[in-house]
Amino acid sequence: METLRNFDEVVKKAESLEPVTVAVAAADDREVLEAVAEAKRRGIASFRLFGNQEVILEIAEEIKLSLESGEVFHQPSAQAACADAVRAVRDGAADVVMKGMVHTADFLRAILNKEYGLRTGKVLSHIATFEIPGYDHLIHVTDPALNVAPGLKEKAQIVENAVDLCHSLGEMEPKVAALAAVEVVNPNMQPTLDAAALAQMNRRGQIKGAIVDGPFALDNAVSVAAAEHKKIDSPVGGKADILLVPDIEAGNMLYKSITYFAKARLGAIVMGAAVPVVLTSRADSPEAKMNSIALAVLQADYQKRK
Repeated sequence: METLRNFDEVVKKAESLEPVTVAVAAADDREVLEAVAEAKRRGIASFRLFGNQEVILEIAEEIKLSLESGEVFHQPSAQAACADAVRAVRDGAADVVMKGMVHTADFLRAILNKEYGLRTGKVLSHIATFEIPGYDHLIHVTDPALNVAPGLKEKAQIVENAVDLCHSLGEMEPKVAALAAVEVVNPNMQPTLDAAALAQMNRRGQIKGAIVDGPFALDNAVSVAAAEHKKIDSPVGGKADILLVPDIEAGNMLYKSITYFAKARLGAIVMGAAVPVVLTSRADSPEAKMNSIALAVLQADYQKRK
């Protein structure tokens, strides 16, 4: 499979696959339903919509979204809608679960429910995928939303989740830059120690399917000129596909900086559960939500083939 380098290619690839079914929790939201309409128009997914039926149907009529019998399930409680959407996946009625107009904590609570949830024993991690002007490939930032202050063990699994996503996009040996404030190991800066450990774990075969190196400051992770100026001899230097952030504060700021300052196109999913999870901000655009659905479709197909 050829490496997909932008969201037009991601969506086109999703169009070529068998459609998957997406269960949407708290689907009574205009931006969510606009993304649903576009995904249905392109034939990349079918949907089971859980939420306030009256609101869903009202919005659907406004945006000319055609809904068939059996696609809308009335559940006015957002928390209960999350549970119903997750159960649909657990029962085999859906392949992907998507967050709608509901707080992330309530959504994740349903995914992690011990009775009907989608736990696998792996760390759940959020991956934001960006198409940034001036770059010829997708750049993935992880984890900007879920893990607050991951330790080395958690970071290794966060890397593995992101690598798995890259594989579904045709990038079979992604370059992973473990970020810190500086590009040298400093015993007083824990992120630099974790970065060096992750690089060694990769060299010893504990983290597979990627090239992992670090620590990197952001500039020498994404700029070849900066890496050369700092005399960094690494295949990752200036060419990173995956940016592993040290904590949620750094990740959140980087995510929003790329989104608002660089005007990047984006999509976002959560990995580590039994199925791909579409999790975007409630403020994200319909296009971002649509891109996220396409990423989840590719990942669901890859998991089935793997």
